Amino acid sequence: MADAPRLNGVIAALEQGKPAFVTFCAAEIGVAQAINAARYDGVVFEMEHRPYDIRALRDCLQYMLDRRQILQKGILAPAVTPFVRIPPNGGEASQWIAKQVLDQGVYGIVWPHVSTVDEARNAVAACRYPRPRSARNFEPAGQRGDAPAAAARYWGLSQQEYYARADVWPLDPQGEILVAIMCEEVRAIKNLPKMLEAVPGIGVVIVGEGDLSQDLGYPRQYDHPTVAGAIDEILAICKQHNVPCGHPHVDTGNIETLLQKGFRYLTPAPVYSYAALELGRKVSGRT
Repeated sequence: MADAPRLNGVIAALEQGKPAFVTFCAAEIGVAQAINAARYDGVVFEMEHRPYDIRALRDCLQYMLDRRQILQKGILAPAVTPFVRIPPNGGEASQWIAKQVLDQGVYGIVWPHVSTVDEARNAVAACRYPRPRSARNFEPAGQRGDAPAAAARYWGLSQQEYYARADVWPLDPQGEILVAIMCEEVRAIKNLPKMLEAVPGIGVVIVGEGDLSQDLGYPRQYDHPTVAGAIDEILAICKQHNVPCGHPHVDTGNIETLLQKGFRYLTPAPVYSYAALELGRKVSGRT
C-alpha cells in the first residue's frame, strides 16, 4: 500500500512541496468536462452558495471519467481531483451531508465557517470511518457511516482497498481524503492555533476573505490594511503549524505575489482564468 500511486492530485502536489491549483465551479456537466481537460490539480464543486444537488454532483463525477486519460496515464488517479464545498457552516455540524458527498466518490470536503476546536474536530471526524479505540491515530474518532460501494467503484478499488485509503491526510500518510476548513471570522483567527494544535487531520486552511472582510467591517475591501493584515495573520499561523494555506481569489494580477508569500493552495477561477492557472504553474516551476 505504501507504494500505491497517489490518487488525490492535490495531496500529491502538497506532499511534493509544490503549490496545488484548484478551482471552484458549479455542479454542471459542461463546466465539469471543461475543467477536467485543464491542468488543475483539483476542482471544488460549489454547493454552499449554489444548490445542494447530489444528483448533479453524481453526473459531474461520471462525466469527468475520461477513459483515454486513464489508459494513457495507466493509473486510477483522476486527471482533476473532485471535491465539494458543502453548505453547512462549521457550527451546524451536519455530518450527513459530508457522508453523502463522500459516498459519491469525492476526495475531500471544503468546510465553510469553521471557527472553533469543536467545529474543526467535527469536520475531520465526519470524513473518517469509525475504528477501534486501540487503532493508530484514533482521534478524531470517526463518524462516517459505512456505505462504500459507490465510492469504491468510482475510485476503482475493492471495498477493502477503499477502506485502507479513505482516511484523512496527513493524519494518515496514506489517506486520500483532504479536509479543508475555511477561516472566515475574527474568532476563527483567534482560535486557529488551537484548532491546528488540537485537531490532527486538517489538510488545508482556506482564507474566506469575503466573509472575513464583512466581519471586519470592510466588505470586499481586500486591500484595506485591516483585511490584508488579517489574511497575513492566517497565513503566518498556517506556516507556523506547517499546514498549507489557501487563497480563494487568484488571477494573473496577484498569483505571483501569493506564491511568493507562501500560499500553497491557489484557486484561479474556472474556464476564463486558465491564464492565471498557467502563469501560476510557470512561476512555481510546474510546467
